Amino acid sequence: MAPQVTTTDWELRLGFLIHDVSRLRRSAFDRCLKPLSVTRSQWWVLAYLSREDGMTQSQLAEELDLGKVAIGGLIDRLEKSGLVRRQPDATDRRVNRVFLEPQSKQLIAKMRKVSHQMNELILKGLAESELETTALTLDIMKHNLLDYLNNADT
Repeated sequence: MAPQVTTTDWELRLGFLIHDVSRLRRSAFDRCLKPLSVTRSQWWVLAYLSREDGMTQSQLAEELDLGKVAIGGLIDRLEKSGLVRRQPDATDRRVNRVFLEPQSKQLIAKMRKVSHQMNELILKGLAESELETTALTLDIMKHNLLDYLNNADT
């Protein structure tokens, strides 16, 4: 009998691990956000606006990798909840800017607390050096992918 050679297919394994961790993280965050009556998609809109209030709908769609119809629906629901408001751009009335309403700031603070607690749970048992190496590795992979996507058409 020939000896069985075991090799790790890192390309395949890494892809599955990244996908599984991302999927499980999304599911865990959905569960944590449910008591706050906010979806993950709504959370992302609010998070981006908390960093740059007054983004255009197009900017939000691009940042969140969503279509115009999808981002419009999300903003509609957030507007009905009193968390954001649309306002025409001062220089181009065809463009809508999205602004946080005062009550959204309280919700964002609660969401950040939940996010912090979830991240502590996710990262439990990892040394600072392991986290730094992981973040550096993922950052390099992200930039390689962005370079590929930005240069794919040229």
